[in-house]
Amino acid sequence: MKHLRILCIALAGLGLAACHSKPTASGGSSAAVASVNGVPITQQFYDSYIKMISGGRTPSELTAQQRAMVLDGLIRAEAVAQAAVKQGLDKQPHTEAMLKLTRLNVLEQALSNKYLAGAQPTDAELQQIYDQQLAKFPKFEYHARHILVKSEAQAKQIIQALNHDHNRNFAALAKADSIDPSKANGGDLGWFPLSNMVPSFSAALAKLKVGQITETPVHTRFGWHVIELLGTRPMQAPSFAQVKPRLMQAVENNKFRAYTTSLVKQAKVESYLDPVTGELSKTAKPGMPPIPSAPQAPAAAGAPPAGN
Repeated sequence: MKHLRILCIALAGLGLAACHSKPTASGGSSAAVASVNGVPITQQFYDSYIKMISGGRTPSELTAQQRAMVLDGLIRAEAVAQAAVKQGLDKQPHTEAMLKLTRLNVLEQALSNKYLAGAQPTDAELQQIYDQQLAKFPKFEYHARHILVKSEAQAKQIIQALNHDHNRNFAALAKADSIDPSKANGGDLGWFPLSNMVPSFSAALAKLKVGQITETPVHTRFGWHVIELLGTRPMQAPSFAQVKPRLMQAVENNKFRAYTTSLVKQAKVESYLDPVTGELSKTAKPGMPPIPSAPQAPAAAGAPPAGN
């Protein structure tokens, strides 16, 4: 697919760089606009390619220079492809696999476009998902700093030192003793919701008042923590309008995922890979009863109403 990327880059200077646009249907004819060693480049292919790279424009909407550039790029790509085939590169295992994968991807995208054209989620559907996720959205975020050490005994010594001398500098101790990267900032972790931290850390932090330090060390898989709560504030959830595009994408993905799962269930599928080792079974041959496949996980619920 490198030649396609090269075409996209070459056409960028002419304002036709929209190579990530979804393919659109073309009404072009099968008449050839050019040929390379007798292989035709049809008008339909030419028109479709222009729509794909230009965001839906037709050849008549391009300048003569742009049309010439497009045709030159397709001719060049066809000549290169023919040379690759002549050298047998299309038969190399990796290249052959990539060609098959490209075909699968293109057909999947075509089916997705057709299926989702009649399954667009409504605003009411999206609003319901947004409301469900909003109910789970954190109400507050916390500002904290910590000192992470390897042993409980050392963490207790730090707590005792801080309690004994209230003028002891927490940040200085963090820079001196902490093994966490936050030591460079005096142990400051910034603002975060409790869900961002491991459960034991979050549980201990939630019990603190602003300015208070944990009375006992907090153990996590990272080590032993001494935590100080610096502040709390309400957490502002993004609006429905802000997350609507992401919700739309998530719902469409889930719908198409459910549709493809139904296709797999309807298909006759036989697997000859050992589900434990992932290797080809020595006894399994085409035509034999398949090895049971691992059950597929259900599609995830709608995307959470995250902000950025």
